[in-house]
Order: sequence, then structure tokens, then C-alpha cells
Amino acid sequence: MSKRSENIEKIKLRQLRIGDYENMIESWNRAGLPIKVKGRESKDSIKKESEFVGASFIGAFDKSKGETPVGLVIANYDGRRGWINRIAVLPEYRREGVGSALIREAEEFLRKKGAKVIAALIDRSNDPSRRLFEKNGYNMNEEITYYAKRESPDS
Repeated sequence: MSKRSENIEKIKLRQLRIGDYENMIESWNRAGLPIKVKGRESKDSIKKESEFVGASFIGAFDKSKGETPVGLVIANYDGRRGWINRIAVLPEYRREGVGSALIREAEEFLRKKGAKVIAALIDRSNDPSRRLFEKNGYNMNEEITYYAKRESPDS
């Protein structure tokens, strides 16, 4: 058995709850993901989103290390398209299959909701995420330009 296979076997996936909020923020920070705790990643915003029937917050946990996620992802179904958002894996768990496991779990949730198209928005400079999604069968669509209108910088 390869080291990668051994390492992924020590990972368990489970639904995150609002009680996991502080550990989620810690994991996003440790993974280097920018977060907006006064806006869309505030506890109230996360609680509201997690209660939405079209959302799933999924955490990857090292079975030997407790309740801080070593990886996490948010899957959202908007009734038309499935979205994989905020995927993050702690640096010491990268390239061990955790990100791919989170993508597969998110895809399963989204397909059960009815998604025929599953997409992810990735910063152009985020090469590790781009490679992860490409490795998992995703193609970059160069014909789409993303526009956003925000209520505030924390939105």
C-alpha cells in the first residue's frame, strides 16, 4: 500500500455543523484561504447557509487528531447548477487525496440534488486548486468572465 493510500485511509468525512464554526475558520486560516469573518464567513452567515437545503458543508478529519478539519468544502445547489466553494486542505495534508475526496463527496451531494453541471470558481493565481480540479475531470471555460456586485468588501 502506498503512503498516499495509507494517509487517505486515516481520513473520515462528515457533515459540518455550526458547532464546528471555530474549527472551520481555523482550518481556512491554516490553509491560507482568505476569509471574511465580518461578512460571508461570519458565524451568522455560515449558520444561515448551512441550514439551506441546497447546501452541504463537508469536513475531512484525521481520525487520530480530533475535531479540527484537515480539509473542508461547501457544496451549493442553486436549482440549476452545482457549485463547489471554499475548498481548503491544510498544507501538511495536501497531495494525499483529501481534496479529491472532498470533491467527490460534494459532487455526490450535488448530483443527488439534481445538478447536471457542477462548477467551481478559482482565482487565476491559485495553481494548486486549478490542478486539483483538472485532475478530477474539470475543464477551465475561458469563454466565461466572472462579474460580481457586492454590498460590502466583506460580502
